[in-house]
Amino acid sequence: MANNFKMVAKTMYGFEDLLAEELKDLGAINVEPGVRSVSFEGDTGFMYKANLCLRTAIKILKPIQTFFVRSEQDLYDKVYRMEWERLMKVNHTFAIDATVNSELFNHSKYIALKTKDAIVDRFRNILGKRPDVDIKYPDLRVNIHIQRNQVTISLDSSGQSLHQRGYRTATNIAPINEVLAAGILLHSGWDGQSDFLDPMCGSGTLCIEAAMIACNIPANINRREFAFEKWADYDEELFEKITESSLKKTREFHHKIYGYDKAPSAAIKAKDNVKNANLADYIKIEQKNFFESEKETEGKLHMVFNPPYGQRLEIDMPDFYSKIGDTLKNSYPNTDAWFITADLEAVKQVGLRPSRKIKVFNGKLESRLYKYEIYEGSKKAKYN
Repeated sequence: MANNFKMVAKTMYGFEDLLAEELKDLGAINVEPGVRSVSFEGDTGFMYKANLCLRTAIKILKPIQTFFVRSEQDLYDKVYRMEWERLMKVNHTFAIDATVNSELFNHSKYIALKTKDAIVDRFRNILGKRPDVDIKYPDLRVNIHIQRNQVTISLDSSGQSLHQRGYRTATNIAPINEVLAAGILLHSGWDGQSDFLDPMCGSGTLCIEAAMIACNIPANINRREFAFEKWADYDEELFEKITESSLKKTREFHHKIYGYDKAPSAAIKAKDNVKNANLADYIKIEQKNFFESEKETEGKLHMVFNPPYGQRLEIDMPDFYSKIGDTLKNSYPNTDAWFITADLEAVKQVGLRPSRKIKVFNGKLESRLYKYEIYEGSKKAKYN
């Protein structure tokens, strides 16, 4: 316990409780949900495990210093006094990400620049040389967060956002973010205990995330690297043990996962991504128009999809959503159907009463995740 330290996992709006549950299941202690974030405690091995396994986290930050400031000079002085030479070498590169919610400071890019200046000046004054900035692939990524006059300096242990799983090399016009996909699936209660269908699968992300949840495969097993692998105290042997232990907890999946898309190019891309994720044994992708399809399997079907919102695709939205409702009630008995949309007017044309609505965001678009329960026999479908 003495080796435990505080960390912060960043997430999307509406996923805080999901992430908190994930953290508790992994073994985190003192888990506290915030706004688009969850704080928790664990040791270095747990930090590695959190990056590898969490499905709804975007970043894992390790706070290293907290202080109060009265001015820009005060900020510079306190950042300057930190022993940055213990965290990186002069020939390393670094980057600063800043988030500001303060009357004292109102420009995050300026704060990032002041922080950079303090670090560079310290190296130059002590060693006569300075490290360079590399925004894309730094050796050390530093996060500075200012809330009113309180400053928290953290190390970003993730690097590139954790939604970049590493399996998706081919995408379509409006691909769904992998963390958003995982969060939607967890909100829907998907647990791998039935067949699964994404009838508008695009690049296959929901199918892939569904298979990884069903098989308990670590979310980021396909990533090439995490930022902590460049840290001075990186323990490669420990990370290998964490990875091996996590892979031993995978489980078999005894149902089927299907993905349909009417566009041939989308189906091809989805198959490529499924192959990249090493999940071709579990997922079947077909070129098929959902509106001309019927339920293929017996028993309960769990359906989750991300239909077009009309933002980047030119579609007659009221007609499109009307067809979704008709297809569900006429062709998909004994199905729990979930979908996310930002078009809150067109969704009224579905013609079925949702049993649940959950507010989420797709990027900056305020959206809703709807659940429709389709029973055996269309007469039992719930109408508005």
